[in-house]
Amino acid sequence: MEYKPVSELQRILACLPEAITDAFNQGQPANYIPALAEVDPKRFGMAVSTVDGEDFTAGDAREMFSIQSISKVFSLSLAISHMGEELFQRVGVEPSGTSFNSLSQLEYENGIPRNPFINAGAIVVADALLEYVSSPKQDFLSFVRGLSDNIDIHYDESVFRSEFDNGQRNTALANYLKSFGNLKNHVSRVLDFYFYQCSLSMSCLDLARAFRFLAQDGRHPFRNESVVSRLQARRINSLMMTCGTYDEAGEFAFHVGLPCKSGVGGGIVAIIPGKMSICVWSPELGAKGNSLPGMRALEYFVKQSGHSVF
Repeated sequence: MEYKPVSELQRILACLPEAITDAFNQGQPANYIPALAEVDPKRFGMAVSTVDGEDFTAGDAREMFSIQSISKVFSLSLAISHMGEELFQRVGVEPSGTSFNSLSQLEYENGIPRNPFINAGAIVVADALLEYVSSPKQDFLSFVRGLSDNIDIHYDESVFRSEFDNGQRNTALANYLKSFGNLKNHVSRVLDFYFYQCSLSMSCLDLARAFRFLAQDGRHPFRNESVVSRLQARRINSLMMTCGTYDEAGEFAFHVGLPCKSGVGGGIVAIIPGKMSICVWSPELGAKGNSLPGMRALEYFVKQSGHSVF
């Protein structure tokens, strides 16, 4: 399918806030992380970045927010670029079907997380990265800054501290992984790196630009080089489609029809392979941790633009 004209893409974005008004006031920000509970639930932004380098925005698209689990795509991409298929000896590729922080599933699976986007899986990925990067937090930050072409992206220390102080479930997951021999580094070092990843602060425009490599066969958004191989990009997109929105991936596939990755900060990124990447942000979450206005906005965008992978 051909691109909609530039003016048409901007028109769709301009109409979005009014078109999805009934999706607001239905959820609430993530209240189990105090720093996220304080965010104004009425904020809404959306950005589109095409493979031709065109950017389109609406609402609060340039406001920074905590990307939370969206960061798991960055860490997975960086790990795959270093390790390749070896990574999947330690983490699976199947949808979880349970909560993203489930302990019981990890026990049932004998310490092998179901996929890289649940918390246990992302903790394993963080542990793997510690073996390949010399300055983990700085190297990870530089990687994301390079993808988005924004040196002002930073970790939010208040969010990090809030997660660290309230991360007992993640600490339990990490210790459980360690007991099965699926963490190589000290639990405290792995969790420090993991919590910092989740505290990354970015805007919709930053994320739409940064994720464009997954819309263009793994090639860097701004440099003529590969971030990951074409096959690796395809596999990351497939994991986003089947596992990227917690245990609501079926709903997203049914209503949106795009590879997506969400975070409890209210952000959702989506990929239209060969065409564009999208990020929408609104802090009001539904029962399964996904932004309700964000999901509705993506559904509206797909219907109006005609873009879907199906």
